[in-house]
Amino acid sequence: MSITRRQFAASGLALSAPAWAPARAQGKPIRIIVPYAAGGPIDVTARALAERVKDSLGTVIIENRPGAGGNLGADLVAKAVPDGLTIGIAATATHAINPWLFAKMPFDASRDFAPITQMLRVPNVLVMNAETAQRLKINSLADLVAYAKAKPAKLNFGSGGNGSAGHLAGEMFKRDAGIFAVHIPYNGGNPAQLALLSGQVDFNFDNLATAAANIKAGRLKALAVTTAQRSKALPEIPAMSETMANFEIDTWWGLVAPAATPGDVLERLNKAFVAALQAPETQTRFAQLMAEPVGNTAAQFGAFMKKELTRYESVVKASGARVD
Repeated sequence: MSITRRQFAASGLALSAPAWAPARAQGKPIRIIVPYAAGGPIDVTARALAERVKDSLGTVIIENRPGAGGNLGADLVAKAVPDGLTIGIAATATHAINPWLFAKMPFDASRDFAPITQMLRVPNVLVMNAETAQRLKINSLADLVAYAKAKPAKLNFGSGGNGSAGHLAGEMFKRDAGIFAVHIPYNGGNPAQLALLSGQVDFNFDNLATAAANIKAGRLKALAVTTAQRSKALPEIPAMSETMANFEIDTWWGLVAPAATPGDVLERLNKAFVAALQAPETQTRFAQLMAEPVGNTAAQFGAFMKKELTRYESVVKASGARVD
């Protein structure tokens, strides 16, 4: 038996109901796929937001799916049913670095996701072992560049591994400053920081939140943060752009959905999560992690990710890093 569109509308069933309305009515929770292990800053901030949006979106659960540098979890999001009930985290690694780092990717970072909003940005910081900096009479970023130019190949820097954010920040620094320093990769950020603290390497690009305690204790000498402006958390540290014009690199992450997710669903998700990011309680909590909430539109986040993907292509290729 057929029924006309007019008759369907007259029956009282809303043709324009959100795509997720039936599922939400059945009490199904939204899940956020975090492509990294529990306990890290991405996981912590995702859980904080999940708690903040429960009044507007209902139950939101976090599902950690680490593996393959974040690719495993991101791929689950890309291939999920596009009904707004499975969303995930897009990060610098998964959506800007890995597409150029891995020989084979399970998803297309530019086509398989619909942006929701950028959550946060976390400054990186150029740090030296304090004793090394004192011995070499390096008190500023300009001093470091001048020393490297005067003594080619005398400096080295550590990172959490080939293709890591710290490695690529160092490569970008070398390129823009016109200097050379030997890269020494370690198996993770903590070993890289321990190597710096023990004087095995001369400088690192580290996460500001990770380095802050040792900066305040005087064990590390902070030369500059890598964001365009100084960090509100440690405003006494200059921005690299004050010495090297237009230098800007930071760690970021945000929320994405499968590419075919309906526009009204994305709009509702954006509204809820942006409101959560702008809440004073959220701002205060994230400030403790030295993370800066963003909360932009889906279009702005999409344009930003596209720009980052393009920017990292040359950096990764110049670094020679490759995962087969």
